[in-house]
Amino acid sequence: MYRDLISTVVDYDAPLFRNIKGIRETQVLFDDLGDDDLDQEFAAAGENLAKEPTDEALISRPIDYGKFISFPFTQIYWQESRFSDGRSFGVWYGSEELETTVHESVYHWRRFIQDSFPGEKRSICGERRVFKVHCQGILVSLLGKEEQWPALRDPKSYKFTQGLGAYLKGQNQNGLLTRSARCEGINAAIFNPDILSNPLDVCFLTYRFNPVERGPVLVERTKGTVWLAI
Repeated sequence: MYRDLISTVVDYDAPLFRNIKGIRETQVLFDDLGDDDLDQEFAAAGENLAKEPTDEALISRPIDYGKFISFPFTQIYWQESRFSDGRSFGVWYGSEELETTVHESVYHWRRFIQDSFPGEKRSICGERRVFKVHCQGILVSLLGKEEQWPALRDPKSYKFTQGLGAYLKGQNQNGLLTRSARCEGINAAIFNPDILSNPLDVCFLTYRFNPVERGPVLVERTKGTVWLAI
C-alpha cells in the first residue's frame, strides 16, 4: 500500500526547531509558602538538601534532554497527532525553519483557546520556548508526494497519516520528512530518539489572541513587538 509513497530516503544531518510551552521569566516556586524572601530561600535550601547529590547534570544536561527530546517518547505523555494515534507510540516533531514551528503551534494553540475560553473578550497570552536539536539519521522523505497523496497534508483528518506512521514505526524507521499542512515549510516526525542530540535554546515567543474577536494570533519574538500575525 505504501510502497510508492515511501520510495525515497535521505541521510539527514541538520538541526531541527521545536516549539513548546515555556515561560520568559523564571517563576519563584515557593512564593506562596512564606511572607518574605527569607522564607522562600529557606524552602529552596530545604529542597536542595533533600535531593540526591550528582554530577550528572554537568555531564549530560538531563533536564534539557528530558524536556526537549525524550518527553514525547515517554508513554504517559503520548498524544494523538498527525503520525500517531497516541496509544501505540510517541512522536517527536520538529521543523526546518523557525516560522514553520510557529504556524504549527499557533494552529493548535488557537483551537485550545477558542474551546477553553470562547466568551472571553480580551487578549489571552501564551508563552513559548523554541530550541533546536541536531538530527542525524536516515529519514523517509515524503516531499514532493503531496499531489499524489493529498491526505499527507489534510488540515483536519489524520486517518491516513496515522496509519502511515504506524507502518513506518513497525518497520523500525527513524522518522520522516513531510510538508507542513499549515504552511509551505518542512516538518520532521521522529520515531527514534537516538538520532536526536545537542538541544540548544533559540528564543522565547509570546502568542496573543482574542477568542471573541477571532482575529489573527499575534506573535512576539521581542516582547511587546509583533513579529508575525497568523
